[in-house]
Amino acid sequence: MVVVPLRTPAPVLPRRERPARLPEIVPDPVDPPHRPGSAGEHVLQDQVGSVARADRFYGDQLRDRLLPRMVEFIARMEMAFVATADGHGECDSSLRAGPPGFVRVLDEFTLAYPEYRGNGVYASLGNLVENPHVGILMVDFTESLIGLHVNGRARIVDDEVFRASFPAAGGEESGGRRAERWVVVEVEEAYIHCRKHIPRMERVTQRREWGTDDPARKGGDFFGAKGTPQRAPRPARRRFPSTTHLGGGASRALRRRPHSR
Repeated sequence: MVVVPLRTPAPVLPRRERPARLPEIVPDPVDPPHRPGSAGEHVLQDQVGSVARADRFYGDQLRDRLLPRMVEFIARMEMAFVATADGHGECDSSLRAGPPGFVRVLDEFTLAYPEYRGNGVYASLGNLVENPHVGILMVDFTESLIGLHVNGRARIVDDEVFRASFPAAGGEESGGRRAERWVVVEVEEAYIHCRKHIPRMERVTQRREWGTDDPARKGGDFFGAKGTPQRAPRPARRRFPSTTHLGGGASRALRRRPHSR
Protein backbone atom coordinates (compact mmCIF):
# COMPACT_ATOMS: atom_id res chain seq x y z
CA MET A 1 0.00 0.00 0.00
CA VAL A 2 1.25 3.45 -0.88
CA VAL A 3 1.76 5.91 1.98
CA VAL A 4 -0.24 9.06 1.29
CA PRO A 5 1.10 12.28 2.84
CA LEU A 6 -1.52 14.24 4.72
CA ARG A 7 -0.16 17.62 3.98
CA THR A 8 -1.04 19.72 0.97
CA PRO A 9 1.69 20.90 -1.42
CA ALA A 10 4.08 23.35 0.18
CA PRO A 11 2.68 26.89 0.08
CA VAL A 12 4.34 29.66 -1.87
CA LEU A 13 6.17 31.65 0.77
CA PRO A 14 6.42 35.44 0.82
CA ARG A 15 9.77 36.80 -0.18
CA ARG A 16 11.90 38.19 2.62
CA GLU A 17 14.40 40.95 2.24
CA ARG A 18 17.91 39.63 2.53
CA PRO A 19 21.27 41.38 2.45
CA ALA A 20 23.00 41.39 -0.90
CA ARG A 21 24.74 38.09 -1.47
CA LEU A 22 28.41 37.75 -2.10
CA PRO A 23 29.29 36.01 -5.37
CA GLU A 24 28.66 32.30 -5.13
CA ILE A 25 31.73 30.09 -5.23
CA VAL A 26 31.83 27.77 -8.21
CA PRO A 27 33.24 24.31 -7.47
CA ASP A 28 36.71 23.69 -8.80
CA PRO A 29 36.39 21.67 -12.03
CA VAL A 30 39.13 19.32 -10.83
CA ASP A 31 37.04 18.29 -7.81
CA PRO A 32 35.69 14.73 -7.90
CA PRO A 33 32.32 14.74 -9.70
CA HIS A 34 30.44 12.99 -6.90
CA ARG A 35 32.13 14.21 -3.73
CA PRO A 36 29.74 13.97 -0.73
CA GLY A 37 28.91 16.94 1.45
CA SER A 38 27.78 20.50 0.87
CA ALA A 39 29.51 23.34 -0.94
CA GLY A 40 30.06 25.05 2.41
CA GLU A 41 31.80 21.98 3.80
CA HIS A 42 34.09 21.87 0.77
CA VAL A 43 35.00 25.56 1.02
CA LEU A 44 35.97 25.31 4.70
CA GLN A 45 37.82 22.03 4.21
CA ASP A 46 39.88 23.71 1.52
CA GLN A 47 40.54 26.77 3.69
CA VAL A 48 41.75 24.81 6.73
CA GLY A 49 43.46 22.02 4.80
CA SER A 50 41.26 19.13 5.93
CA VAL A 51 40.17 17.85 2.50
CA ALA A 52 42.06 14.57 2.77
CA ARG A 53 40.79 13.94 6.32
CA ALA A 54 37.22 14.73 5.27
CA ASP A 55 37.46 12.44 2.25
CA ARG A 56 38.63 9.60 4.50
CA PHE A 57 35.58 10.14 6.70
CA TYR A 58 33.22 10.29 3.71
CA GLY A 59 34.72 7.12 2.30
CA ASP A 60 34.91 5.17 5.55
CA GLN A 61 31.78 6.26 7.43
CA LEU A 62 29.20 8.09 5.29
CA ARG A 63 26.54 5.79 3.81
CA ASP A 64 23.24 6.33 2.00
CA ARG A 65 21.41 3.64 3.97
CA LEU A 66 21.14 2.06 7.41
CA LEU A 67 23.66 -0.70 7.99
CA PRO A 68 22.78 -3.70 10.21
CA ARG A 69 24.64 -2.32 13.25
CA MET A 70 22.88 1.02 12.78
CA VAL A 71 19.53 -0.77 12.80
CA GLU A 72 20.46 -2.53 16.05
CA PHE A 73 21.58 0.80 17.54
CA ILE A 74 18.31 2.54 16.62
CA ALA A 75 16.30 -0.28 18.22
CA ARG A 76 17.92 0.55 21.60
CA MET A 77 17.43 4.31 21.46
CA GLU A 78 14.98 6.08 23.79
CA MET A 79 15.43 9.59 22.41
CA ALA A 80 16.36 11.43 19.25
CA PHE A 81 17.23 15.04 18.50
CA VAL A 82 15.41 16.33 15.42
CA ALA A 83 16.58 19.34 13.39
CA THR A 84 14.40 21.02 10.76
CA ALA A 85 14.29 24.31 8.87
CA ASP A 86 11.49 26.23 7.20
CA GLY A 87 11.40 27.30 3.58
CA HIS A 88 13.61 30.31 4.37
CA GLY A 89 16.25 28.20 6.14
CA GLU A 90 15.34 29.34 9.66
CA CYS A 91 16.09 26.43 11.97
CA ASP A 92 14.51 24.61 14.88
CA SER A 93 15.69 21.65 16.93
CA SER A 94 13.58 19.43 19.14
CA LEU A 95 13.63 16.23 21.15
CA ARG A 96 11.59 13.09 20.60
CA ALA A 97 11.53 10.31 23.18
CA GLY A 98 9.88 6.99 23.90
CA PRO A 99 10.63 3.40 24.90
CA PRO A 100 13.44 1.54 23.13
CA GLY A 101 12.43 1.05 19.52
CA PHE A 102 10.08 4.03 19.33
CA VAL A 103 11.99 4.99 16.17
CA ARG A 104 11.01 2.27 13.70
CA VAL A 105 13.29 1.06 10.91
CA LEU A 106 11.00 0.15 8.02
CA ASP A 107 13.82 -0.96 5.72
CA GLU A 108 17.46 -0.04 5.16
CA PHE A 109 16.43 3.17 3.37
CA THR A 110 13.50 4.24 5.57
CA LEU A 111 12.74 4.96 9.22
CA ALA A 112 9.80 6.53 11.03
CA TYR A 113 9.12 8.12 14.39
CA PRO A 114 5.79 8.94 16.09
CA GLU A 115 4.33 12.37 16.76
CA TYR A 116 2.09 12.71 19.83
CA ARG A 117 -0.16 15.55 20.90
CA GLY A 118 1.99 18.41 22.13
CA ASN A 119 1.67 22.15 22.69
CA GLY A 120 -0.16 22.76 19.43
CA VAL A 121 2.66 24.80 17.87
CA TYR A 122 3.88 22.10 15.44
CA ALA A 123 7.28 23.77 14.99
CA SER A 124 9.00 20.70 13.57
CA LEU A 125 6.09 19.43 11.50
CA GLY A 126 5.38 22.94 10.26
CA ASN A 127 8.92 23.20 8.99
CA LEU A 128 8.59 19.85 7.23
CA VAL A 129 5.48 21.09 5.43
CA GLU A 130 7.67 23.79 3.84
CA ASN A 131 10.98 21.93 3.66
CA PRO A 132 11.16 18.12 3.87
CA HIS A 133 14.84 17.94 4.85
CA VAL A 134 15.42 16.61 8.37
CA GLY A 135 18.49 15.80 10.46
CA ILE A 136 18.20 13.25 13.28
CA LEU A 137 20.84 12.56 15.93
CA MET A 138 20.55 9.59 18.29
CA VAL A 139 23.13 9.21 21.07
CA ASP A 140 23.88 6.33 23.43
CA PHE A 141 24.95 8.14 26.61
CA THR A 142 25.06 5.06 28.86
CA GLU A 143 26.77 2.16 27.08
CA SER A 144 28.64 2.57 23.79
CA LEU A 145 28.95 6.39 24.01
CA ILE A 146 28.37 6.67 20.27
CA GLY A 147 26.00 8.76 18.18
CA LEU A 148 24.29 8.13 14.86
CA HIS A 149 23.34 10.88 12.42
CA VAL A 150 20.54 10.19 9.95
CA ASN A 151 19.71 12.87 7.38
CA GLY A 152 16.98 12.58 4.79
CA ARG A 153 13.66 13.71 3.36
CA ALA A 154 10.53 13.42 5.48
CA ARG A 155 6.80 13.13 4.90
CA ILE A 156 4.00 13.34 7.44
CA VAL A 157 1.64 10.37 7.60
CA ASP A 158 -1.55 9.90 9.62
CA ASP A 159 -1.42 7.16 12.26
CA GLU A 160 -4.16 5.08 10.65
CA VAL A 161 -2.49 5.29 7.24
CA PHE A 162 0.85 4.36 8.78
CA ARG A 163 -0.59 1.32 10.57
CA ALA A 164 -2.28 0.13 7.39
CA SER A 165 0.78 0.75 5.22
CA PHE A 166 3.37 -0.72 7.60
CA PRO A 167 1.57 -3.34 9.73
CA ALA A 168 4.85 -5.07 10.60
CA ALA A 169 6.16 -1.85 12.15
CA GLY A 170 3.36 -1.77 14.70
CA GLY A 171 1.72 1.33 16.03
CA GLU A 172 1.16 0.44 19.65
CA GLU A 173 0.59 3.08 22.27
CA SER A 174 3.50 4.42 24.30
CA GLY A 175 3.00 5.25 27.95
CA GLY A 176 -0.75 5.33 27.47
CA ARG A 177 -0.48 7.55 24.40
CA ARG A 178 -1.25 6.78 20.80
CA ALA A 179 0.56 8.60 18.02
CA GLU A 180 -1.46 11.13 16.04
CA ARG A 181 0.82 10.85 13.04
CA TRP A 182 4.24 9.60 11.96
CA VAL A 183 7.21 11.20 10.27
CA VAL A 184 8.51 8.80 7.63
CA VAL A 185 12.09 9.58 6.59
CA GLU A 186 13.81 8.47 3.41
CA VAL A 187 17.43 8.07 4.44
CA GLU A 188 19.99 10.00 2.38
CA GLU A 189 22.92 9.99 4.80
CA ALA A 190 23.81 7.87 7.83
CA TYR A 191 27.09 8.27 9.70
CA ILE A 192 28.74 7.98 13.09
CA HIS A 193 29.14 10.67 15.76
CA CYS A 194 32.35 9.69 17.53
CA ARG A 195 32.55 9.25 21.29
CA LYS A 196 35.34 11.79 21.86
CA HIS A 197 33.09 14.43 23.45
CA ILE A 198 30.04 12.39 24.51
CA PRO A 199 29.55 12.43 28.31
CA ARG A 200 28.75 9.19 30.12
CA MET A 201 25.44 9.18 31.97
CA GLU A 202 23.87 6.70 34.36
CA ARG A 203 20.37 5.35 33.97
CA VAL A 204 18.06 6.04 36.92
CA THR A 205 14.52 4.99 37.66
CA GLN A 206 12.30 8.04 37.69
CA ARG A 207 8.60 8.49 37.12
CA ARG A 208 7.91 10.35 33.89
CA GLU A 209 4.68 12.20 33.23
CA TRP A 210 3.99 10.77 29.79
CA GLY A 211 1.28 12.70 27.97
CA THR A 212 0.23 14.85 30.92
CA ASP A 213 -1.46 18.21 30.36
CA ASP A 214 -0.91 19.30 33.96
CA PRO A 215 1.13 22.55 33.68
CA ALA A 216 3.21 21.87 36.79
CA ARG A 217 3.98 18.25 35.93
CA LYS A 218 5.07 19.03 32.39
CA GLY A 219 7.37 21.89 33.42
CA GLY A 220 5.00 24.83 33.39
CA ASP A 221 6.74 28.20 33.29
CA PHE A 222 10.15 26.78 34.24
CA PHE A 223 12.11 29.64 32.65
CA GLY A 224 9.86 32.43 33.93
CA ALA A 225 8.85 33.60 30.45
CA LYS A 226 5.17 34.19 31.19
CA GLY A 227 4.45 37.84 31.83
CA THR A 228 7.70 39.14 30.36
CA PRO A 229 7.75 41.20 27.12
CA GLN A 230 7.88 39.08 23.98
CA ARG A 231 10.46 41.37 22.43
CA ALA A 232 13.10 43.67 23.89
CA PRO A 233 15.49 46.24 22.41
CA ARG A 234 18.45 44.39 20.99
CA PRO A 235 21.96 45.80 21.45
CA ALA A 236 24.07 46.43 18.38
CA ARG A 237 25.76 43.29 17.16
CA ARG A 238 29.44 42.92 17.76
CA ARG A 239 31.34 42.44 14.53
CA PHE A 240 33.49 39.37 14.07
CA PRO A 241 35.63 38.38 11.10
CA SER A 242 33.56 36.11 8.89
CA THR A 243 34.49 33.14 6.79
CA THR A 244 33.39 33.11 3.17
CA HIS A 245 29.62 33.24 2.84
CA LEU A 246 28.10 31.42 -0.08
CA GLY A 247 24.68 33.04 0.08
CA GLY A 248 21.31 31.39 0.67
CA GLY A 249 20.63 28.32 -1.40
CA ALA A 250 24.19 27.95 -2.71
CA SER A 251 24.78 24.81 -0.70
CA ARG A 252 21.74 23.14 -2.21
CA ALA A 253 22.64 24.27 -5.71
CA LEU A 254 26.22 23.04 -5.46
CA ARG A 255 25.59 19.91 -3.43
CA ARG A 256 26.75 16.90 -5.36
CA ARG A 257 25.76 13.53 -4.00
CA PRO A 258 25.59 10.30 -5.95
CA HIS A 259 22.06 8.98 -6.44
CA SER A 260 22.87 5.42 -7.33
CA ARG A 261 19.92 3.63 -5.79
